[in-house]
Order: sequence, then structure tokens, then C-alpha cells
Amino acid sequence: MTGPAWLAWLLPAVPLAGGAGLAMAGMRANRVAPVAGAATAAVTLALACAAAALRPTGSAPLLAGIAVTFRVDGLSAVMVVTVAVVTLAVLVFAAGEFGPGENRGRFFGLMLLFAGAMLVTVTAATLPPLLMGWEAMGAASYALIGYWWREPRRVRAANTAFLTTRAADLGLYVAAGAAMAGGAGSLALASFAHATRPWLTVITVGVVLAALGKSAQLPFSFWLSRAMEGPSPVSALLHSATMVAAGAYLLLRLDPLLATSGWGAPVTAWAGAVTALALGLVAVAQADLKQLLAASTCAQVGFMVLAAGAGGVRAGTMQLVAHAATKSLLFLAAGAWLAALGTKQLPALRGAARRYPLVGVTFTIGAAVLAGLPPGSLWVAKDQVLAAALHDSMALYGVGLAAAVVSAVYSAKAVWYVWQPAPVDVAAGYDTERHGTRRVAPAMRPPLCVLAILAAVLGVLALPAVAGPLGRALGVTGEPSPAWWELAVSAAAALLASGVTWWWGARPVPAPVMARGWLTGWLYLEQAARVLIADPTVRLARGLAAFDDQVLDRAVHQIARGSLGLARAAARADDDGIDRLVAGVASAARSLGRLARRPETGQLYTYFAQATVALAVLALIFVLVR
Repeated sequence: MTGPAWLAWLLPAVPLAGGAGLAMAGMRANRVAPVAGAATAAVTLALACAAAALRPTGSAPLLAGIAVTFRVDGLSAVMVVTVAVVTLAVLVFAAGEFGPGENRGRFFGLMLLFAGAMLVTVTAATLPPLLMGWEAMGAASYALIGYWWREPRRVRAANTAFLTTRAADLGLYVAAGAAMAGGAGSLALASFAHATRPWLTVITVGVVLAALGKSAQLPFSFWLSRAMEGPSPVSALLHSATMVAAGAYLLLRLDPLLATSGWGAPVTAWAGAVTALALGLVAVAQADLKQLLAASTCAQVGFMVLAAGAGGVRAGTMQLVAHAATKSLLFLAAGAWLAALGTKQLPALRGAARRYPLVGVTFTIGAAVLAGLPPGSLWVAKDQVLAAALHDSMALYGVGLAAAVVSAVYSAKAVWYVWQPAPVDVAAGYDTERHGTRRVAPAMRPPLCVLAILAAVLGVLALPAVAGPLGRALGVTGEPSPAWWELAVSAAAALLASGVTWWWGARPVPAPVMARGWLTGWLYLEQAARVLIADPTVRLARGLAAFDDQVLDRAVHQIARGSLGLARAAARADDDGIDRLVAGVASAARSLGRLARRPETGQLYTYFAQATVALAVLALIFVLVR
């Protein structure tokens, strides 16, 4: 059954319209912004639930043969509910973090625009609305990461995130052109897998590039580190159900394209697996809680990308949903401590869980789920992904399992710090980021509790009674499920890694100094991008500018001077030559005219005489010529 078309249009329209109104009102909406933002998010959640049940489709013509189509099917139904739930939780939390002195209208408006753009992205069935949502999401993320725009470092961070993702986003435009050339002229996403070669290869390259960039997978991961300069609610929304999830969603949506291309699926799977392991190690090395969570986001999204490449659409969807609840919970808990204590450094957060027990307990639940401890939702979700990887390649399974073990290490590390007794001088480490309030606002508490419950219980998605209908709703059947020994191995590995990490505590990791530097510096990916891409591009731009100034501009100036000289010479020739010649011709014509008037005497004998002379001259000429 297909639901009403208006519902497909209304679902993204509500947060977009509400967000635009609040953003334009700005400070004038400060008093009502938190309530209006949360109410808009609640209405969006109701519409998302209705759309997930009714599965509406809305379409309108854009160009000849190309339509703007929004459709809520199995995959997008899961996504719209996930996005709406997380958005509502984050906005309720933000009401307790942003005081009246902040521009709350602008903040809540941008957050709703961000969520609305994600809803456009996940419900788009053709490429034009997907591109619209993709672009709007990038622009909103830029404004939110640089929300405190008076601080230059935050603006620089927003620039880095925006330019990095925009560079990768060009892949979608390449894919659009290739789709038009390869027979998918309607630009329906479902038609991409039916494009002719070599355009099919070009489409796959463009889609994979854009998805890896948006989801902060290698080699684009570094932009997510810089995104931590934004407010904590921004991090919670951006890292859980929206921007970074968009790339993984696109790969899951276009799984037939990856499979048809031949090379797209294995490349995608290995990109996700390597990112999950490498960025997990980066997370282990971090001393900043938000940086640890950011690196773990890259790693956890890597499991979704791995699932998409291994053909595990159901597994990737489970991972996406469980990760959204878990990671939004962890970022909001980190944000609560940041607001209260003014720091996000792990050594300074010793005793934070004891001082604020509700935040500590919910954070611990989220960290346990993130570690893959049973019976948390990410334990079963990761095993679903690993089962798909094992079905594809034993090597791929081995890398994925190693990444799962690493996730237990960085999760246990974070929990160890916040539950340690606070040292006597702990207050010396407070207020390094902002002035802490020394309290957790009441509005922050309900979202933490709700998200903790969701993170713990979403493992039911893997139960046969739920997994079967979910797979059918997603349009996939026959995906492998983990055997009992796979569940046992991953659970034992996570428990062992967590136990060893807790026992090891704050002792330094026995790794070479250079390796630790590479890990704490996010593999120096940003520096590499600057050296290999940004700096050469800037030098090329400066060289082209110098060439333009020194060569092209001078050539243009010389041509202009030469043209001016030719014009002056032409003017002199006109004045001294042509004008004089014309004047001479005119003077001669006047003289001939005066001579011609002389025979005109009016006397008949004169005319006879003239005729006689003329005849005589003609006779003489005739005689001489002969």
C-alpha cells in the first residue's frame, strides 16, 4: 500500500520550514526557540512514524524526463524514524545547554535545517533531490561547526570540514553526468546499476568518493576531528544520525550498483574495514573525550561501509541505527560534563561520573554498548556485519574482528577515567574550554535516559522475529547471520579487551613514540592533505595569478596600447591623407563644373560651332586609329 503523496513532501518540509523561520528570526526568537525547536522535532517524529507505516511516494517534474521524487521505502523508513528520534533528543538536550545569552533562534533553526536536509537525502529516490539535500546538509554543517564564528579556530575548523567534504561531493556530480551519458537519463537512483559501461564505472567511482568523504572514511577522516570545534549538540547530531551516516546510507542504498560494478563492492568493504581498525587505534590514543568519540565515529561508520561492500544491507542498517542511539548518547553525556566542568580532557574528567551519577551511568551504558559487550545493540549489530564479512572473505573478517576488539579498548578507556576517584587538585583542570556551570541542567537528563535505553535494547533488531521482517522490508533476503561461535568469539574478545584496558588504567601504551604521534595526530592526514593537495593547489593558483598579472595582463595592455597607436595613426592618415584627397577631388569637381558651365552661353551658333569641333575631333581620331 502506498501512502498519500503529500506526506512524502510534508515530512522534510516541516523541519525545513520551522528551521528557516527560527534561523531568520535569530535573537528575536530566543525565548521561544527551544520550545519551538523541540515541538517541530516532535511533529517531525510523528510524521516520520506515519511515513514509515504508510510508505508514501511524492513526485513532481523537474526537467524533461527527470523528476523530483521522494519515497519512503524499507530503508528510508528506518532512517527517517532514526533521524527524527535523535533530532528530538538532541534539541531537548540543547535547551539546557544554550542560555538566553546565545542566539538560540539561529542555533535551533540551523539544527532543524540540518535534520531536514538529512530527511531530504534519505527519502530522495532520484538524484536531483539527493543533491539538494546533500548540499544543504553540507552548508548547515558548516554554519553549525563554526557556530561561535567570533573565534577564528572554529571558523578554520568549519572551513576544513566544508572544503574536505565538498571536494569529495564533486563525485556525485560526476556520477550524475555519467548516469545521463550511460542510459540512466531519468537519474533515478535505482537505475544507476543498469547504466552501460564504461559509464557504470564512472558512476561507481563518483558515488564511492562522495560517500567516503561524507562519512569521514579514509583518507577523508581528519575533517571529523576538526568538527569537534562545534557545540556538543552539533557533534551529537552530526556524528550519529545525520551527516556521517549519510555516506553509509548512500552506499547501502546503492548496494546493487556496487555489486554490478564488480570492483566497487570489495573496494568499499576494505575501505570500511581499514578505517574501522585504523581510526579505532586513533581513538585509543586520544586524551580528549570528544576527539576519542570522533575517531570512534569514523571507526563505527567503517563497519557500516564494510557491510555495504560485503552485501550486508540489513547488517549495515542495524549498525547504523544502534550507532545513532549510542553515539548521540555519548556525545550528549560528554557535552553535559563540558557544560558543567568546562573541560573535555580525560585526565581532568576523573571522578566526573561520581560527581554526576546520572550522566555517569548513562555514559557507561553507552560505552559498554560501543565496546560491543553483550547484550548491547552494537554487539549483535557488529556480529551481523562480521558475518557478512566472513561470508565474503576470511581476511576481511579478521580485520573487522580486530577493529571490534579495538572499539572495546577505547570505550573501556573512557569509562575508566570518568569513574576514577577525583584527585585533590582535579579542579585545576576545569574550565579549560569554557566556564563550567558545575551543574547538569534538568533538560539534559531525559534525553540521556531515553537514548541509554534505546542503545541497550535495539539489539532486538537481530532477533529472528524482527530480523526477518526487517530484511524483507529492506528488500534483501538470504543475508548471513552470525553463528553461535561468532557471537561467543566477539563477546569474549570484547570482554577480554575491556578487562585488560581497565586493569592497565592510565599507564602509557607501550608503543613507539612515533607511532603514538601518528595516532594522536589522526595519522597526520590533514597535514598530508595540506602538503599534497592544498599547498600545491595554492601555489598553482598563485602561479596562475602571477602568469595572469605578468603575462596575460601585460599582453592585454600591450594590445590595448598597440590598438590605441593604430587608431591614432589611422586618425592622422584620415586627417592628412584621406581628408585632403577628398578635399582635392571636391575642388577638382568644382573646377570641372565651372568649366562645364562656360559652353552654356544660350546662343545657337555657339552650340553649332561646338558640335562641329566635336565631329572634327571624332573624325580625326577615326582617321588616326585606322
